Amino acid sequence: MPAPLEGVRVLDLTNVLAGPFCCHQLAHLGAEVIKVEVPGRGDLARQLGADEALNERNMGVSFLAQNAGKKSVTLNLKSEKGRELLRRLVAGADVLVENYRPGVMQRLGLDYAVLKEVNPKLVYCAISGFGQDGPMRNLPAYDQIIQGASGVMSITGDADTAPYRVGYPICDTIGGLTAALAISAALNGRERNGGSFIDVSMLEATLATMGWVVSNWLIAGVEPQPHGNENVTSSPSGAFRTADGLLNIAANKQEQWEILCRELGREDLLQRDEYRTREGRKACRAALKAELEQTLAAKGAREWARVLNRAGVPSGAVFAIPDILEHPQIAERGMIAAFADVPGAGRDIRVVRTGFKLDGRAPEVAAPPPRLGADNDSIYGALGLSPAELAELKAEGVV
Repeated sequence: MPAPLEGVRVLDLTNVLAGPFCCHQLAHLGAEVIKVEVPGRGDLARQLGADEALNERNMGVSFLAQNAGKKSVTLNLKSEKGRELLRRLVAGADVLVENYRPGVMQRLGLDYAVLKEVNPKLVYCAISGFGQDGPMRNLPAYDQIIQGASGVMSITGDADTAPYRVGYPICDTIGGLTAALAISAALNGRERNGGSFIDVSMLEATLATMGWVVSNWLIAGVEPQPHGNENVTSSPSGAFRTADGLLNIAANKQEQWEILCRELGREDLLQRDEYRTREGRKACRAALKAELEQTLAAKGAREWARVLNRAGVPSGAVFAIPDILEHPQIAERGMIAAFADVPGAGRDIRVVRTGFKLDGRAPEVAAPPPRLGADNDSIYGALGLSPAELAELKAEGVV
């Protein structure tokens, strides 16, 4: 079957993570994604990542992670010839995604008001830290800034460590997913409504995912607090030490608590008045955790997980990233894509795909992440530019 976005052309003017992650999702859904990059250096992510040799080749790990399946052209939008080339690309595109600071595209004469005259059906998506208006609109949009502003850091860690940063760029990623969702919806409604302007605020996108936490304040008037690895709504529910690592246990129901005690051979805890109810266990969670960890120290986390899950108590070992990536649950479901001898990188690479399946299959793209400007000749040639014209534009620094 055709992919859902087959035939859709996306111009990806984004850098680093939120925008590239958005367009990464669209590419896996079948869209043709053309990455429009600054001549000479391209997306900043090309110089980022743990492998210095790849950074020097302009194919950094951070770039490779989010750009498989895309094409790459170079274009200097500070040049009038470059802006004219972009307008010509827009005329044949369905979607444009950018993550410049608010106002930048307007100063370039390439904002939605201008480009919708070129293509009335254009879906234009602007991703920024705080949105296109409001008193914070011009502030920088780095992930950690948004983690702090959104309250994410204030509830991460425990009483001794919070505020604490989440261990990966969660706000960038949420912003990208939100943008991909909004773009897909806008494309679905385009025949009825025409083109549209999408304003994605990473701050608001992050707050939207914090419904339980935010609503404790908005509705119940209870200010959220950091609770480390503990689940504030129940006990015992959190991470517990075992013989060889941490074990997550979520005994959120009364019957799960009772089964847990029996499986651990700790029926004595069921007789303790302070542990009879959920609220009682929450009030005494530290003492209860210490009791349970005495018993859990007899076996390893994975062994306990097998025992407890079989009995009906939700449990799971805490994995390191290399361990979960090699686990059959991930390895056998097509989550990891492999590309051999990637041009520019000079080596094989493996990257993750998307987090969903379509009709039982993992969406995939055919091509690895592109070298900078790899598709200049084909994309600009299709606009009617001759090799001589392209050579002249390159000499002028336009492409």
